[in-house]
Amino acid sequence: QVQLVESGGGLVQAGGSQRLSCATSGRAPRSYVMGWFRQAPGKERELVAWITWREADTYYADSVKGRFTISRDNAESTVYLQMNELKTEDTAVYYCNAGRLYNGRYYPKDYWGQGTQVTVSS
Repeated sequence: QVQLVESGGGLVQAGGSQRLSCATSGRAPRSYVMGWFRQAPGKERELVAWITWREADTYYADSVKGRFTISRDNAESTVYLQMNELKTEDTAVYYCNAGRLYNGRYYPKDYWGQGTQVTVSS
């Protein structure tokens, strides 16, 4: 019922920037929290950041603090991830997700986009 479509990935040089978008459609409850995850080859999928629809409260993984910014446009039902000062270790498939917060921790639901590849070259 919740449809998520990521876009904006591609090849970027180390130190450069990239902006990802997650467009939502169908039934997208505003009580959900939107998160960005990433998965590099041979690694588990990890949470990068999340944002609430209403308050725009945010969270960032330590590895991306100060470099990435998550935001949302309620009118367009779209969530963004602005990635600056990219490093080669940021290379991964990035996924959008709808989840919930419990005691300040993010728990993903089974609503995922198809993923968008971000490759950072040295």
